[in-house]
Amino acid sequence: MRVILAQPRGFCAGVVRAIEIVERALDKYHAPVYVRHEIVHNRHVVEDLKAKGAVFVEEIDQVPDGAHVVFSAHGVARSVVDAASERGLPVLDATCPLVSKVHAQAKRYVRHGRHIILIGHAGHPEVEGTIGQIKAPVHLISTAEEVAALDLPHDAPLAYVTQTTLSVDDTRAVIEALKARFSNIVGPDTSDICYATQHRQSAVREMARVAEVILVVGAKNSSNSNRLCEIGKEEGVPSYLIDDASALDIAWLEGKTTVGLTAGASAPEELIVEVIEALKKLGPVTVEPMEGVKEDIEFRLPAELRPRPAPVGA
Repeated sequence: MRVILAQPRGFCAGVVRAIEIVERALDKYHAPVYVRHEIVHNRHVVEDLKAKGAVFVEEIDQVPDGAHVVFSAHGVARSVVDAASERGLPVLDATCPLVSKVHAQAKRYVRHGRHIILIGHAGHPEVEGTIGQIKAPVHLISTAEEVAALDLPHDAPLAYVTQTTLSVDDTRAVIEALKARFSNIVGPDTSDICYATQHRQSAVREMARVAEVILVVGAKNSSNSNRLCEIGKEEGVPSYLIDDASALDIAWLEGKTTVGLTAGASAPEELIVEVIEALKKLGPVTVEPMEGVKEDIEFRLPAELRPRPAPVGA
């Protein structure tokens, strides 16, 4: 069996930063450190941090007085920030900088008098956080068909922003429909789309040219992992989302000699290794990493968690 390993795959810089914030907070302030919502959407990551002393909650009122609280990578509504501030809770914000950038863009558009259209999935934590950051009505849509239902004049001053786990390909049709219907609409440059989402989706499309079946390692509640699986299917390749090696069904592999393997942006690399080991138990396996984008982006940690520089002359 050939295993084609997607490049890039797994953790993005925003996820690496969020996990490191929790780990450094535990080192500096000691357990327990409270985390509002899953830091990233992956059970294995969450369980590992729980074992180190992190306590996951859904509401700020579940955090004891004086305890350190971390906001997840998805971002939070202004009401959550205010609730923590009113209680004087020390906060570490692990919101992905690319999500924070979307918040800033939307607020700037509002200051310029524009109505906001958010392209994203209802109920996703990032979408709820973005809507909650904007002190103005937000029109949430997810498909091009929903553009026609927007109750806005064709010449209204509008601006659109997007959920970061959507790629250029995911949003293209919606943006085209918006521009076709409305005469005064602006939005961020496509270069502002999350690089990690775009790279991972492009790698799956490339992998689908040679793979007979695609395995995507990621959580069921991970938007970007689900999208990777959908793209494999769109390309005509049977594709399956698995949480880890234990979810592998050998029936999917019957008669297949080339397996594509990737992981969502919140899935750790060790889960990929475990899947490969599980495949090796079925017979000889060769692993062939794809040529692809090498990601070297790093996001800075909050100031209070950065290593102190060594004294001059030390």
